[in-house]
Amino acid sequence: MKGVRKLAWVEVKLFVREPFALVVAFAFPFFMLFVLVGVFGNEVETTDPEAMRVWRGVGPSDFYVSTYVGLVVASAGLLTLPLRLAGYREAGVLRRYRAAGLSVTVVLGAQVLVCAGMAVAGAVGIVTTSTLVYGTALPADWALTVIAAAIGVAAFSSIGLFLGAVLPTARAVQGTGLALFFAMMMLSGSGPPRGVLTDSMRRFSDLLPLTHLNLLLQDAWLGFGWATTDALITVGFLAGSAVLAVRFFRWE
Repeated sequence: MKGVRKLAWVEVKLFVREPFALVVAFAFPFFMLFVLVGVFGNEVETTDPEAMRVWRGVGPSDFYVSTYVGLVVASAGLLTLPLRLAGYREAGVLRRYRAAGLSVTVVLGAQVLVCAGMAVAGAVGIVTTSTLVYGTALPADWALTVIAAAIGVAAFSSIGLFLGAVLPTARAVQGTGLALFFAMMMLSGSGPPRGVLTDSMRRFSDLLPLTHLNLLLQDAWLGFGWATTDALITVGFLAGSAVLAVRFFRWE
């Protein structure tokens, strides 16, 4: 564990020197939050049954806050983590790590710690900004929300490790990560609410891990309780991706 912490600290210092990674991890989710919250506001239309169904009985701003915490988690796992891992492989850094005697567990564990730190920082920024600027509601159940967020960070870190382990180049990782990120953003509830999607779109969104993380976070955040099915599906993505990442990890 000591080796993981030391390498993670080095990775943090390298990460903050990369403007693209910082923009992807933090600026874009904030931009989308401002746009959608600015467009929809936070008025609860209790006289409109369709609006109540689409927004789950809360104002649009309150609806979106938890989904943008999910989006920050997804951006860290799909974009920055695998890109760094693949870039290190191309540059020969992973080969040098192996020559220095670092194990796969240490190398991947350090990347997960950095990803978790990025996700936490971004989530805190989203919640603080939306609360102060738009007056959005804080989580109704903090304990369940923190647990849901932790599961999400672990799941998307594992997915990122898998992408970084199997894709051959940083360019391939960047293209795949961006495609997955924007597909999930548009269909998981972080963009248009799932209530306005067509049936076929909703069926496809059920296959995406961000959909289940968003529902898990949103239920805890809005006081709807623990979404057991979505939690199990998210854990399934976590376990499957982690096993595949370790199985197919390549040093060079």
